[in-house]
Amino acid sequence: MDPATIALFVVASLASLFMAWVIGAGSSGATPFAPAVGANAISTLRAAFVVGVLGFLGAVTQGGNVSEAVGNGLVEGVTLPATGVIAVLLIGAGLMAIGIKTGYPIATAFTVTGAVIGVGLAMGGDPAWAKYQEVGALWVLTPIGGGAVAFAIARTLPRPDVPEDVSVPILAAIVGAVVVNLEFAFLGSVGGTIATAGGRVVPAGGRFSVPLVTGLAAVASALVVRWDVGRDLTGGLRRFLLALGSLVAFSAGASQVGLAVGPLLPLFEGQSMVPTFAILLGGGLGILVGSWTGAPRMITALSQEYASLGPRRSIATLVPSFLIAQLAVLLGVPVSFNEIIVSGMAVGGADVSGRKLTITVLAWVGSLALSLGLGYGAVTVLRIG
Repeated sequence: MDPATIALFVVASLASLFMAWVIGAGSSGATPFAPAVGANAISTLRAAFVVGVLGFLGAVTQGGNVSEAVGNGLVEGVTLPATGVIAVLLIGAGLMAIGIKTGYPIATAFTVTGAVIGVGLAMGGDPAWAKYQEVGALWVLTPIGGGAVAFAIARTLPRPDVPEDVSVPILAAIVGAVVVNLEFAFLGSVGGTIATAGGRVVPAGGRFSVPLVTGLAAVASALVVRWDVGRDLTGGLRRFLLALGSLVAFSAGASQVGLAVGPLLPLFEGQSMVPTFAILLGGGLGILVGSWTGAPRMITALSQEYASLGPRRSIATLVPSFLIAQLAVLLGVPVSFNEIIVSGMAVGGADVSGRKLTITVLAWVGSLALSLGLGYGAVTVLRIG
């Protein structure tokens, strides 16, 4: 490999790290714990620290699906060169940085997806229509489905005819059932006690069936939460809220790391000296540092400027957020955590700023169109490739 090519690979890797930092400082680092901070369940700085660690773990253990989709699934018939990767990451990170500076959460999934498609099409690639339909469906259904679930939970928890020592454990059972079925790509190659063919955290060897383990996890989660809420309602709700925030933070890292390192994957295909795990590890570290150094500002913006949420409405926001995030990871679809969280807050919350919500939605749509146009224009003007 000649020095010029090596230099381009280094610059592309640095651009990927910068993108990971921006993601950690913005969507991945801010949105998971924003409702918990708004409900005074955790301080801003402590939330930034915890979400950084959990985001790193999610990126390393679950980040492969979305990374592969971003790297190889958005445009057919062409592989982005190092210069194209640099353009994609700088466009996405630049637009995200503007959002962080202004306090408006730009959707990372929109900016990176638009930039990859714009650069790929300008280089002669073909649209991946099947993937676009999958991505578009999830993006459109996120505010509809997530908002509906958030609304239903927010309206159920305060009802006197539905005791919270019943309703909250039911939510815990649903979450517990999903958690025990999380898939970790690196576990698929582990022999012995904890990995099934799909990488689920289920005992191997055939002693327990997946439905049975799922049921046991659901019941155990419900019983623990019911005991906690029954002895201390306020404290129990806050602890359940923090557990949900932790799961969402983990899922955010798993999903969002693909937006930072996905474009890099094709560059290193066939090169055993830089395995995919190492690339995910680098992206996870970037998210970790970004969360610790840049997330507090966006956490404050989301928790205080969008809505005033108590523990119940915060729980209503985070439950669908976790479910949607894990669905996106399973399907390998880049999804915006800003869209997930803000949609849930808008429907399930109170005192929502209509003006800021409108500006945010326009920023999401505009960032997708702008990143696509900038990506296409960069290739055309600079003759990338």
